[in-house]
Amino acid sequence: MTRAYSWLVSRTTTLWICVFALTWMLSTYGRTIAKSLDTRWMIKYPPGWRLPLKNEISSGMKWLVEDASFGLFTFTEFTRSIAWIIEQPYNLALAMLSNGFVEGLGQDAVQLLPPLSWIAVLALVIAMGHYAKDWLLAGLVGLAFIYLAVFGQWDSAMVTLASIVIAVPIGVCFGLLLGIAAYKWPWVDKILRPILDLMQTIPIFAYLVPILFMFGFGPVAALIATIIYAMPPMVRVTTLAMQTVPSEIVEFGVMAGCTQRQMLWKVLVPSSKPALMVGVNQVIMLSLNMVIIASMIGAGGLGYDVLASLRRLDIGAGLEAGIAIVVLAIALDRLSQAFARRRVGETHTDIRVPVFRRHPRTLIVLLTGIASLLAGLLLPWLQTYPEYLQVTTGSFWENLVRAINVNYFDLLESIKTFLLSGLLLPVKRFLTGIPWPWGLCVISFIGWRLGGWRMAGLAFLLGGFIISNGLWVKAMTTVYLCGVSVFIATIIGVPIGVLSALNRKADRVVSVVIDTLQTLPSFVYLIPVVMLFRVGDFSAMIAVVLYALAPAVRYAAHGVKSIDAQLIEAGIVSGCRPMQLLVRIRLPLALPEIMLGINQTIMLALSMLVITALVGTRDLGQEVYIALTKADTGRGLVAGLSIAFIAIIADRFIAQAAAKARERFGLTAQEH
Repeated sequence: MTRAYSWLVSRTTTLWICVFALTWMLSTYGRTIAKSLDTRWMIKYPPGWRLPLKNEISSGMKWLVEDASFGLFTFTEFTRSIAWIIEQPYNLALAMLSNGFVEGLGQDAVQLLPPLSWIAVLALVIAMGHYAKDWLLAGLVGLAFIYLAVFGQWDSAMVTLASIVIAVPIGVCFGLLLGIAAYKWPWVDKILRPILDLMQTIPIFAYLVPILFMFGFGPVAALIATIIYAMPPMVRVTTLAMQTVPSEIVEFGVMAGCTQRQMLWKVLVPSSKPALMVGVNQVIMLSLNMVIIASMIGAGGLGYDVLASLRRLDIGAGLEAGIAIVVLAIALDRLSQAFARRRVGETHTDIRVPVFRRHPRTLIVLLTGIASLLAGLLLPWLQTYPEYLQVTTGSFWENLVRAINVNYFDLLESIKTFLLSGLLLPVKRFLTGIPWPWGLCVISFIGWRLGGWRMAGLAFLLGGFIISNGLWVKAMTTVYLCGVSVFIATIIGVPIGVLSALNRKADRVVSVVIDTLQTLPSFVYLIPVVMLFRVGDFSAMIAVVLYALAPAVRYAAHGVKSIDAQLIEAGIVSGCRPMQLLVRIRLPLALPEIMLGINQTIMLALSMLVITALVGTRDLGQEVYIALTKADTGRGLVAGLSIAFIAIIADRFIAQAAAKARERFGLTAQEH
């Protein structure tokens, strides 16, 4: 049996070596061979063979916006009516938090009522923190908002908060309704699953293009994009939460004589509240993650400040605005988590008690708001935080980067040159030199070896879509940047994750660092990287590694921590030294989790690559970005779908490889 297994392993290894050697030969000498045989079409996909999908989508979108009609109204009138409905509550939130209530337009505008003062907003969020949990949370949230005022980010933060206040409830409501529909009707679930998969894998830039085309440039279009981007997790969480309600609770509702509507809204939804609040938390976080990208089509706020700083290469202002987003995200995250854990019974009060005694926080907030409004007429600092009390760290960050450039320029350049010449450029030449017919055969072969003919067919179809739209070289450039970044993130992240799992002190430090990296907006990574290394593939790679590092660390740590203690004890009893325990027991058994971490790292890397198009990459991300700047719907969607298909292929391959690893080590998902 052992000899047969060894023979099979050696045969499989030989097969993979042969495939790689043939791929390397075709990549290196393919152009010469194609030129000598007059088969240049194998290197560059002929333009005449390309699918006219880009033009068809663009033409269809143009017809939809300019000519499509539903009889009583046109498609444009329909989209504008949706925009108007969303615009009304947004304008109200913006007036309350930022602009105040104004009559008239432009220079003739007269402010009738100022916005809520910074003291009133501070009192409101502190009261919410105390109501949701305790004074500790109230203090944390209060300090977060004081930070926004002290560091001069208040005005922009209030614009961003106005968007969040509107986008989150709409995203939650629509996500809840779609999730309930998927729970009640299986055919809805089957339709929604691939749509949600695409929504979460297509780069947000890709569907900014049709949104910009349909809703125009402005904060409302940005708000709609934010809602679409943030809604999928709520749909999935709702469906899962409904499915996991204990059967005893459902049976109790049936015995009580509940109708279908009562069963839904009085039994299932209340029972699912903790899980549903997790979905709300995800919607908040994704909405905040979207604020910078949405600023490209008119959102304003903190996102616009980060984007403008990136364009000016103003590292200080960019980092301050980015940190302000992180601070706002932490405050809203802690609040939403506290509300999720808060029990329904805690809200019960005696109705015979006067209303203001039942709701003292509400009374305090109202009195604070009115008092600060009236006092602000005489003392402006009570309405708006005074500028002379604001501080900035912009010069510190700029001086720090300048000092690093002056003192370590040669070292940084040598590292950059070494990695470019020794890793990035060879990998790029190898992947972009692969003839597209052979490349399609290889990904189909990998799919067949991992998951059989069905996965091979999926890989063939998705790869064929990319090739038939003339995007093979750009796709390989994307794979090269993503692959190198994920490789570096893995060799850095997995050892850190293992150390975190085995050392409590290291775990605390690593958790803080990883939490910080995950909450920083993606654009923020580009500013110091560009200041240190200028534009190009190397800067993009560094930014992607930093952004995508967290899953590699977290999954490796989780995998090592989840190993059965009895297996470790058995290894110790057998005389294994610490290094042998790590190499022969911990890492092999944690391999399935590590591979899932690599999977998530790839997903984050692909989403970040679209943003790194701003620093001069030449991949599919640049195609999406150019399409956004030119409002070319077809080009943007085709490039976005191509990125999504790369993500889907990688996801299926790694998931299947992880399943095979579990099977090999005798593990199941539940056991591990």
